[in-house]
Amino acid sequence: MSSASTQGASEAPWAEPSGPTADPPRPTDTEQRRSGGGFWAGRSGLVVPAVLAALSTYLVYGMVTMPVGEDTDFPGPRFYPMLLAIVGYLLALLLVLEILRKPEHPEQDEVEYRFYSDWKAVAWLVGGFLIFAVGIEFLGWIVAGALLFWCVARGVGSKRPIFDLSLALVFSSLIYLGFAVGLGLNLPSGLLGGL
Repeated sequence: MSSASTQGASEAPWAEPSGPTADPPRPTDTEQRRSGGGFWAGRSGLVVPAVLAALSTYLVYGMVTMPVGEDTDFPGPRFYPMLLAIVGYLLALLLVLEILRKPEHPEQDEVEYRFYSDWKAVAWLVGGFLIFAVGIEFLGWIVAGALLFWCVARGVGSKRPIFDLSLALVFSSLIYLGFAVGLGLNLPSGLLGGL
């Protein structure tokens, strides 16, 4: 027998072939884009810096309209809101640059995963925050806080609305009691103020 036939007989049929094997080429960033997504594909994270910039603008508005006496010593009540607004604008700008440079696209592997921006979840989260921010004086802390918790739970995928709402009411009531009664802070009571 020749040495080649002896070598072939001794190798197991499941053994990997020896020798270099070439890896398949990695797809480029352009190839990773989901077809038809356009500019907004993988850029739903831009909502976060937009909300951060809106909060910073609200701080600036409150700082400018705040009545401050002329004899107020430095730093005064406008100093820290100004610092927070500057940091908020700076972080929003850095986030925008990062998201525009590196949109969130799936890493291509042996299995191709579908990746998309979940605008429905973003709408629940932003909508809950807006209801809380705009309606807290009228609704009161307990109702507005419960609605915020409920909207966040829906946004992250909860499918039990009645349970979420009851749990939200319990938590917002406990927070209200802890701050209003325990610490003596004046949280808005809103609709439930006369009860």
